[in-house]
Amino acid sequence: MEHLVIGICGGTGSGKTTLAKRIFKKFKEDSVHLSMDCYYKDNAHLSFEERSKINYDHPNAFDSDLLISHIKDLKEDKSIMHPTYDFTNHRRGDKWEQIDSKKIIIVEGILLFENKALVDLLDVKIFVDTDADVRIIRRILRDVKDRGRTLDSVVNQYLTTVKPMHERFVEPSKRVADVIVPEGGHNNVAVDMIIGTIRKKIED
Repeated sequence: MEHLVIGICGGTGSGKTTLAKRIFKKFKEDSVHLSMDCYYKDNAHLSFEERSKINYDHPNAFDSDLLISHIKDLKEDKSIMHPTYDFTNHRRGDKWEQIDSKKIIIVEGILLFENKALVDLLDVKIFVDTDADVRIIRRILRDVKDRGRTLDSVVNQYLTTVKPMHERFVEPSKRVADVIVPEGGHNNVAVDMIIGTIRKKIED
């Protein structure tokens, strides 16, 4: 089977996951969705306090080798065991999910374009570009509501690691993108154009 690997990158709260889910929903029978967030390294040997201090916006926080191997396996029509991640405890989950290979492989993450080995596996590279004030508001709402964080901890993490790492790694990686989409999955015109392009590629 010929595969089309779509990479979606962008800063925290940019709308990249929303975009990935909309593409996945449109091609549900023919696609798989991998989130880089599930590929954080498992630091079970560290205490919760120590895990809380890790810079999760730095490339070293990710098990990129595992993600690379999984994309390669899917491209070779092999199934993978996709990891899960518990953001409340900063640990990899016990449950792994089997994912079978499909024609369309959607991969999204904040540092997807920072890693050349990952970029080389992508056929279509989409960067989601959203204003910083919108992204921080979305991050606060998500982390407080869904991940059990306090407002102070979210703001402190944003100022000490998220913002500096975005400026150092995420923003510069925009240059490798094939297309830049403002507001990501919330941009209906761009989503329709992307879906049309994907449909044409797989039909060809």
